[in-house]
Amino acid sequence: MRRASRTSAAAAWPCGAATTRRTAASSESLRLGCRCARSAPSPAPCGWRPTGSSPCGSMILSVAIFINIVGLLGYLHFVKVDQETLLIIDSLGIQMTSSYASGKESTTFIEMDKVKDVIINEAIYMQKVIYYLCILLKDPGKPHEVSQVVPVFQSAKPRLDCLIEIYRSCQEILAHQKATSTRP
Repeated sequence: MRRASRTSAAAAWPCGAATTRRTAASSESLRLGCRCARSAPSPAPCGWRPTGSSPCGSMILSVAIFINIVGLLGYLHFVKVDQETLLIIDSLGIQMTSSYASGKESTTFIEMDKVKDVIINEAIYMQKVIYYLCILLKDPGKPHEVSQVVPVFQSAKPRLDCLIEIYRSCQEILAHQKATSTRP
């Protein structure tokens, strides 16, 4: 008769009490990272309910929400670029500005004396060919060689027809600057 009561007590739990055998008289609780007790009148699935003495469930949820919020703010502040601009002034230089979703702005300025050329380069990215605009910088010791390649519009990735239009405008300004700098 005693075996029958153990089997009937185990069968009363729909989530499979095969992990723990209990008798009707036993009142021990299982440990699952926090203190939880099993009770028959609980409306929770599988009959599990957290005990009132352990706030671990709400604390874990609060920490998870906090980490997600901090991660989202970090993403908006350091990664998510809303707008990129390129400003070329022939006698002064090139200014590249990136505006982030959080309102932060990052500006890079390159003096016109350091600029060798502006080109459209191509690359293979994720099994497709992409085109991007680059600024070639002169090597100070060897003015006919390129010391550095600076990509422009890294986040926006404009289409080729847009890049060609920007490229033509840049070449006009660079040609005007070279013509004015070679005059006596």
